[in-house]
Amino acid sequence: MSESERPQDPTSRYPQPDFPQQDQEHPGSTAPMDPPPDHGENSYRGRGLLSDRKAVVTGGDSGIGRAVALAYAREGADVLFTYLTSEEGEARETARLVEEAGRRAVTVACDIRDEKQCRALAEKAVSEFGQIDILVNNAAYQMSQPDGITAISTEQFDRVVRTNLYGMFWLCKMALPHIPAGGSIINTTSVQAYKPSPHLLDYAMTKGAIVTFTQGLAQMLASEGIRVNAVAPGPVWTPLIPATMPDTKEFGKQSPLGRAAQPAEMAPCYVFLASASASYITGEIMNATGGTPLP
Repeated sequence: MSESERPQDPTSRYPQPDFPQQDQEHPGSTAPMDPPPDHGENSYRGRGLLSDRKAVVTGGDSGIGRAVALAYAREGADVLFTYLTSEEGEARETARLVEEAGRRAVTVACDIRDEKQCRALAEKAVSEFGQIDILVNNAAYQMSQPDGITAISTEQFDRVVRTNLYGMFWLCKMALPHIPAGGSIINTTSVQAYKPSPHLLDYAMTKGAIVTFTQGLAQMLASEGIRVNAVAPGPVWTPLIPATMPDTKEFGKQSPLGRAAQPAEMAPCYVFLASASASYITGEIMNATGGTPLP
């Protein structure tokens, strides 16, 4: 058993320094983050759970998306992932990690707010892989507004809704004809869906909608042998945090475990839900909140 596989105290597994405020613009970048996020580069060990599967991951250039892409590759899957054009450097690093694991990495610059780009993404996945075994809807947008609803502009509201909901809806619809029985859709919701923070009102609203969408689509597709689930992370240290929140010094300390999660701690949830071990699980929300109780 490697050191990373031994049982560890979850309250002290990672350093718990303050997360200093960083001058970053959305969507942020990994390099200047202090402490650096862990995507599983030195810890995730694959066991062949997704051998020869074909996965599509949105927002795979950094954060949870990068951790999922890396874990999927080490489990034996080829991975196509999306990134914003401003994040090309981040995308290259994720691609390097996937290829280092011996799997194919296909990078696609895609703004999922645009229906045509979502359609082109699905077509690209099919042309590269022939089918889509796993669709992970992970890309999201948030912007903290401490002054509440009066500070949320129509432009911000539209961007949050189109990124978090429209993109997910379109990609599910366009990918479905290419997902075989045994395939899996995994959406990313949030602790915010159940315990909304006032400064993230619009974001929390969309995450609640993702829960409903996941549960409804799961019932719709059950007879076709396609499972639909979601992961609900708590606070996770990703580039989105310093890029969208005015104060990060106390980030994650409100969770019962007393710290923010690392992206590497989310990836196993996505692996399990995509694997044959979860064959009787659909319509479920896997909570990874650091102990915050959810319904």
